[in-house]
Amino acid sequence: MAPLEVLMVGTGEYTTGFVGGGASTSDKKVGVVGLTLFDLRRRGKVGNLGMVGVSGDKFPAIRQHLDKNISQAYNGLDVSFQEYPKEGKRDPDAYKEAIDALPKGSAITIFTPDTTHYPIAMYAIERGHHVLVTKPAVKLLEHHQKLFEAAKKHNVFVYVEHHKRFDPAYADARFRATKLGDFNYFYSYMSQPKSQLETFKAWAGKDSDISYYLNSHHIDINESMVPDFKPVSVMASAAKGIATDLGCDPATEDTITLLVDWVKKDDPSKRATGVYTAGWAAPQKAGVHSNQYFHYMASKGEIRVDQAKRGYDVTDDDTGLLWYNPFYMKYAPDDEGNFAGQIGYGYISFEKFIDAVNQLNEGKVTLDQLDSRPLPTLKNTIATTAILEAGRRSLDEHRPIEIVQENGTWSLK
Repeated sequence: MAPLEVLMVGTGEYTTGFVGGGASTSDKKVGVVGLTLFDLRRRGKVGNLGMVGVSGDKFPAIRQHLDKNISQAYNGLDVSFQEYPKEGKRDPDAYKEAIDALPKGSAITIFTPDTTHYPIAMYAIERGHHVLVTKPAVKLLEHHQKLFEAAKKHNVFVYVEHHKRFDPAYADARFRATKLGDFNYFYSYMSQPKSQLETFKAWAGKDSDISYYLNSHHIDINESMVPDFKPVSVMASAAKGIATDLGCDPATEDTITLLVDWVKKDDPSKRATGVYTAGWAAPQKAGVHSNQYFHYMASKGEIRVDQAKRGYDVTDDDTGLLWYNPFYMKYAPDDEGNFAGQIGYGYISFEKFIDAVNQLNEGKVTLDQLDSRPLPTLKNTIATTAILEAGRRSLDEHRPIEIVQENGTWSLK
């Protein structure tokens, strides 16, 4: 069987590390998606690669950026790819031509604004391709369920890139939670500096919000830890003022908190509370790109995880004290000069997807078997989408939103 062909949809920070005409100022200066797939190609797990954006005029600068910061940094790592659209062309629907050019059973990655995930993913699924989509999978619960049904119909694998599931501490916490009795309380916090408001100004407050962008991490972690519980209602609250002072859309919230009621599926008398807070108005020089921690309490014990500082800090004259996170993406090369970040949970997340697709294409696993693994599949992330949409509706409608499950179908009231 020929190596898996992969199309990268989206050319921004997460795919290439290229933002605003140069390398990102975040911790993803050379991106995640492209670098990981270039290395997976080196290792023989994928074959031809493509990349699609809206404007073909960006690609010469992107290629120069990738050559300088990846190829020259890692022993001449091959960073070639087929681009869509071509230089001189601008086409918001270029992804259709790019997907149509793929052989059936190929894969795509989607790292584009949240509102575009659904049409791109559905277009690929209906043409027999596997899909990795960044979180949130989609903004609407209805769209999540439609993608799930379409994926089953076409026998393709759809995977939501919830990489925090593969953070070693979070993964170990999920396992230990199974020994601690009934879920009772979960609190999480995740924030990024105000510089992200500049990076995402084109869509912040217009197409999506910080809860979809960051709360999605910890809601998914909580969902994965408590398969015997289900969310039943959501009430949201938000702070505003900082983003709007920086020129963002007037609707942009700085910090969003969701208060979620959970009940045990086989015993509704047992209830739990989830509190999820996310913000992108943290100080510019907070020392970390992402503050991230949670507290989980159950009937027989509790877990606390703080993954912001990780016991590793670097101080220099220009930037001061910084806490780096090589456990996510390790950019330092090995002793031979090759990329050596295969142990990072950002890389592992993609490799899990590629391995699953190859196994499915070879007939070694079924979709049901993949859903039975602790992977962020559409089936295993539906509660997260329900909570996120309910939170958005709660903010817009100024009321609690009920989450209802009837005969296997989810809805909001």
